[in-house]
Amino acid sequence: MLTEIAIKSLKPKAKVYRVSDAEGLCIEVHPNGRKHWRLRYRYTGKPQMMSLGPWPLIPLALARHKRDDARLLLYDGVDPTRRKREQAEAKLRERDGLFPLVARAWLAFKHGTVGNETYRKMKLVVEGDLIPALRHASITTLTTKDCTKVLRDIAARAPNLAAKGRQYLNGIVDYAIKEGLRDDGKVLSLRGVIPAYEKNHIAAITRPDELGPLLWAIEGYRSPTTRDALLFASWTALRPAIIASAQWAHIDLDGAEWHIPGSLMKIRHDHIVPLPRQAVAMLRARRAALPVRRLYVFPSPAKQTTPHLHRDALSKALRDMGFQGKHATHGFRGTLRTMARERLGVDIDVLEAQLAHAKRGDVQKAYDRTTFDDQRRKVMQTWADYLDERRKQAAGPQAAAKATEIGRPQRVRQPESRGGLAPSKAPRRSAKA
Repeated sequence: MLTEIAIKSLKPKAKVYRVSDAEGLCIEVHPNGRKHWRLRYRYTGKPQMMSLGPWPLIPLALARHKRDDARLLLYDGVDPTRRKREQAEAKLRERDGLFPLVARAWLAFKHGTVGNETYRKMKLVVEGDLIPALRHASITTLTTKDCTKVLRDIAARAPNLAAKGRQYLNGIVDYAIKEGLRDDGKVLSLRGVIPAYEKNHIAAITRPDELGPLLWAIEGYRSPTTRDALLFASWTALRPAIIASAQWAHIDLDGAEWHIPGSLMKIRHDHIVPLPRQAVAMLRARRAALPVRRLYVFPSPAKQTTPHLHRDALSKALRDMGFQGKHATHGFRGTLRTMARERLGVDIDVLEAQLAHAKRGDVQKAYDRTTFDDQRRKVMQTWADYLDERRKQAAGPQAAAKATEIGRPQRVRQPESRGGLAPSKAPRRSAKA
């Protein structure tokens, strides 16, 4: 059997040679003088050789201890070399599986597969809440308990974002499993970890007697850019983020169409929006008033992080006009969906096509490619004319009290800086208003 003194006295030779200790343990001496522990054993009847580490970093006593551990695994029917490799891979997965790294990789994977607004919300929750709370966690060993506190903390502030956070965590874990960073089937059990909350419908005016005062208030709003964007939302019923980021390059004024690329749409398909005469007239006026050619139809009127009007500016304008809880920018979609159906008798499929709602079911997505372009062009002109009628009726003397009750418009206009249009003449109103 070997001793530390005997090992130290072993001299290198022209070729690698081994000196045995006991029970398969031996030391390998290389021509350059390096010495390395090896373990000879048989597994399923075949001879195997396992590395136990270099000498003197691994002294004789530790090498014998490693040999004994390997023999115990063999006694249980486990290949010690395979077990060692699995442990090394687990450590590598744990290092590469740090939650922040995997979460950001998942965000990069999802980018381009979802709409801009959906991706913005993903980044908001993942980078603002999940990564800071789970920055020291590994996706390999992440448990439901690890995620419960962060989700409940989000729920205390914003229940709807907590539900999104739960969805994103499940997506990140599923991505990690597919990438080999987490064992198959090792999913999280997050159902029920956050308190249930009552989902409120987005505020939307759906009564004719309330629609007119809303449009009259918007018509007189102090910011021309915000006013025009809100009117554009009422004429097209598209999502606020799409309205705020509308680009001139996508708008065909001569053809009265707005061609939105699929990369900007929630459904990931190109969407053609017919523009009524009112919208075309507003857009022509904006283009004529712009001092220089701009990328966005509604440029930012002030210094902010986006080069175009922010969607929240539209919501704030409606709140400032007194419509908080009564009507939101997104609510124009519900207004069209309800009133065009009930008041104008528009076919539901035509309205769904205008709202760019995704087809239900794989079969419908695969075979139903109808977009109702011609019908939508007629419907949206009829809708814009209907809005004009409601607004004109609200301009009468009897509408003053209703406008005050639902949300009194702000009539004082101020010029805008950085791309805003000059204030336009406000419509005449009753002295009682």
